[in-house]
Amino acid sequence: MDSTGECSPVILRVAVPVPLRRLFDYLPPKGLGAEDLQPGQRFQVPFGNRDLVAVLVEVVAESPLAELKPASERLDREPIFDARSRHFLQWAADYYQAPVGELYAAALPVALRKGKPADHWAEQWLELTTEGKGLPETALARAKKQQALLQLLLGSGPQSRTALNARGLNSSVCKALIERGLARWVSGPTAPPPLEAVEPRPAPELNEEQRLVIDSVPPVGFSASLLEGTTGSGKTEVYLRLMERALRDGNQALLLVPEIGLTPQTLRRIAARFPDFRIAALHSGLADGERARAWLSAASGVADIVIGTRSAIFTPLPRLGVILIDEEHDGSFKQQDGVRYSARDLSVVLAKNAGVPVLLGSATPSLESLHNALSGRYQHLRLRHRAGNARPPEISVVPILHQTLQEGFAPQVLRHIGETLNRGEQALVFINRRGYSPALTCDDCGWLADCPHCSAKLTLHRRQRHLRCHHCDYRMREVHSCPQCHSRNLNALGAGTERSEDFLAHTFNQYPVIRVDRDTTASKQALDRLLEPARNGEPCLLLGTQMLAKGHHLPKVTLVVIQDADGGLFSADFRAPERMGQLLEQVAGRAGRGDLRGHVLVQSRYPEHPLLQLLLSKGYGAFARQLMEERKIAQLPPLRAMALVRAECEEPRWAEEFLASARDYFQALAPPSPELQYLGPVPALLERKSGRFRFYLQITAEKRGLLQKLLAQFSQWAEGNRNRRLRWAVDMDAQELS
Repeated sequence: MDSTGECSPVILRVAVPVPLRRLFDYLPPKGLGAEDLQPGQRFQVPFGNRDLVAVLVEVVAESPLAELKPASERLDREPIFDARSRHFLQWAADYYQAPVGELYAAALPVALRKGKPADHWAEQWLELTTEGKGLPETALARAKKQQALLQLLLGSGPQSRTALNARGLNSSVCKALIERGLARWVSGPTAPPPLEAVEPRPAPELNEEQRLVIDSVPPVGFSASLLEGTTGSGKTEVYLRLMERALRDGNQALLLVPEIGLTPQTLRRIAARFPDFRIAALHSGLADGERARAWLSAASGVADIVIGTRSAIFTPLPRLGVILIDEEHDGSFKQQDGVRYSARDLSVVLAKNAGVPVLLGSATPSLESLHNALSGRYQHLRLRHRAGNARPPEISVVPILHQTLQEGFAPQVLRHIGETLNRGEQALVFINRRGYSPALTCDDCGWLADCPHCSAKLTLHRRQRHLRCHHCDYRMREVHSCPQCHSRNLNALGAGTERSEDFLAHTFNQYPVIRVDRDTTASKQALDRLLEPARNGEPCLLLGTQMLAKGHHLPKVTLVVIQDADGGLFSADFRAPERMGQLLEQVAGRAGRGDLRGHVLVQSRYPEHPLLQLLLSKGYGAFARQLMEERKIAQLPPLRAMALVRAECEEPRWAEEFLASARDYFQALAPPSPELQYLGPVPALLERKSGRFRFYLQITAEKRGLLQKLLAQFSQWAEGNRNRRLRWAVDMDAQELS
């Protein structure tokens, strides 16, 4: 009440998932008072002619608006976002110049984003009564299943019905304990979906380097460390030991991985190491209900270990004890549409907010992380040697200029593949183009199969009998005569994974050829199933895109062939050489991870190129430092902060005019200077996508704070001068110019 004895008004200030950079005020739903309202709850609210799911950010007494609508419904009795998560999301919205409502939407799994009540997944938990807690572990020795259940409850505390069913402790065993007065069912939070049962495995012996790295990461308090470890050096074992330390102290561990395909093998390894802990997986390959259960179990503190792809960084973790980022250099940690955040960079912010250590691991660190390590912002840890008896592979360059190639392969490369397979070993061929052929042309009139919606050629997929755009997914049936001159003299230019698979399967018909790309791994668990023969050690030929380059441990692979190493040497994107170096090093790292020595063959038309020579002769470390020097001269990230203002629309003139006006606005606030530079408007490398023309304005600044201030002012200006004919976005710390 106020001083007059009247009740003060209660107003909900909520984040609504719309592209507006502000919060919105509503009255509470009818029948709810101040005592029923807590920040972090979700509400259904009317917005225009829609009902949207909003998150309560704060309860206030006054609003600048005279008339307010009431919220339709409260969806959660208890907050699902704690105070730390709300602060973190607001920081991310401010840093990336994004609407905070869209950040909350990105943080929520689809089922919760659509308004499903959180208690829909509430579970029953079995807990011991006072009498049960007083029993010794051997009290029910004559009834083995009851004894096992009693020991579990005494040792690990209450168990969800899901977890008990997964352990084979069914309702009849639980009922027996309840009838004895030793246990009872209680309502409790969501438990993560059960994982596939795996055989528990003990921890291997650490080597001296691994022990030193683990001891160098403080167990409590914030610290940021970059672990630069050569491929096969045992980085995953370091992650597991740091997890173990956090779990032992009663905390949660968060592990981020770049690809869904890596999740099943990672889950198996972690489940085998930690059979008594609850593990939640968070990635887009899960059904909506599964993901909601996993998210809620993590947010309530029930899940002990959370493994996920980039959006898992937004999951509330009340007992957070350590954050681990595997393959931190990987571009998939950066969201490329919607809210353009970097999960890798946000992990450091979250760790600082929570006061916990964060470890970023990679054999080929991003230049950003390497710069932070070399400048002292991160602790720089190294694993220089492969674990066990594994030795670094031998690397050879195969010049292919002026050579007669068979479907893109030099004769000596094919000979090496055959010799490897004949020895009962495995070979891996890396081709970063999927489909049968990246271009289809008419040899009579020069017609090319172009995408009608993008500045790109259609890729021929012969198995599916269609041409497809890999940018907008436009498809048309395969043509057998030229649409322009009707000639049947069509030529498929270049080779993708599908065409190479046909050729290699015919050439080495005694051995299975396993193709791994997005076409063969579209279904859940597909990658895991495809790689099973290779994990079993059978002689086979693996063929695939960069999905094969990440995190796979295949000890019988002794030969790696990189069909074309030249893609990143002449790109207009200044990050292309860095990505090329990372990819080549990661692919080469698949060779010789067991007791057998590995060999890498790199096909190149430019074998004397200085960057390629530096990478192959002195390794990624020297290569990355050379790139850093070049970036310093060019005044590019990571030596300077960079943001892109992007615009796209159906008429290119509108986007150029908008960005020209944006540049004028920026320059009125802060003219160009040695500390602040503007470039553009310029077309994106892929100028047209899905029927929309794309341009950007590039801004680089010596001081990140100045850039952030300018972008915040620009975002308010652009929102107030909104042109409905185009879409615009701020891309802070942009990773792609496409």
